[in-house]
Amino acid sequence: MATVQTSMEIPAEELTSSIEEITKLWKNGSLVVYLGPDLFVDPPGFPTSEPELCARLCEKVTVPGRLKGKLHESAQYIESYKHRKTLTSLMGEIFSTESKEAPIHQILEEFPLPLVVDTWFSTISSKCLVKTGDIQISAVSKAEYRDKWYRIDRKTPDGWEAVDKPASSDRVLYRPFGTMIPNVEVLVSDADFVEVLTEIDIQTPIPEWIKTHRTGRHFLFLGCHFDDQTTRMFARQIMKRSSSRHFIVTDSPLLPKESRFYEQEGISVLPVALNKTFLPKLKEELSRS
Repeated sequence: MATVQTSMEIPAEELTSSIEEITKLWKNGSLVVYLGPDLFVDPPGFPTSEPELCARLCEKVTVPGRLKGKLHESAQYIESYKHRKTLTSLMGEIFSTESKEAPIHQILEEFPLPLVVDTWFSTISSKCLVKTGDIQISAVSKAEYRDKWYRIDRKTPDGWEAVDKPASSDRVLYRPFGTMIPNVEVLVSDADFVEVLTEIDIQTPIPEWIKTHRTGRHFLFLGCHFDDQTTRMFARQIMKRSSSRHFIVTDSPLLPKESRFYEQEGISVLPVALNKTFLPKLKEELSRS
């Protein structure tokens, strides 16, 4: 598969300028942090990529060899032949491992933002970033909810309570592929995505609060890979009507389709290591400003 090599070198002044710009956007509340699975310094004990997650599911349930390595197809097989409850139970089991938060979680706890998007299944963001009074909006599967696309929950001192809609001043964690907390409700099978992708172009699955808040704002993508059409499509629809200036931190080689996506969406690539280079400099600048 062809890749476009991203340079591991970026002029120091360019990186400093970008971090200063991101810090300014962070401080005035016009930044949205968009998290993927590749956030951790050490292996966290649960899968941090779709191939890893697929392999873990296939350890639990034997699937046909032609499906190996294909997450959504393998999950669909388990759902079809072993029942939806088996699939959700396995997902909950796989992501039940207690793990240390990633450096970005620590920064977001110290310097909270109005909106964080988390596109992976681990429990860490829900546990670390949603404080008492905060809101979590998480996608739900049409296999379990016929009349809605997402659930809205507020963290209380005793747990969680369902709410109709967040206030404009609420702090929100948005989980567009579902969550493990307060219940295991995820989008992972082919059928889950068929339902959502038939409507996402007209924005039906996107919560109204997200549509309002994202307008004119800037996105910072961390731990993300956009090497498949589904992840690109979700990001594009979640970003709709935001600003034309965004950032992604990645020191991985880029596929041509990734490069085109970043160009089309106004996403500037910062080709540096997330945890060794970018986040220490970002935290230093946030603390100073």
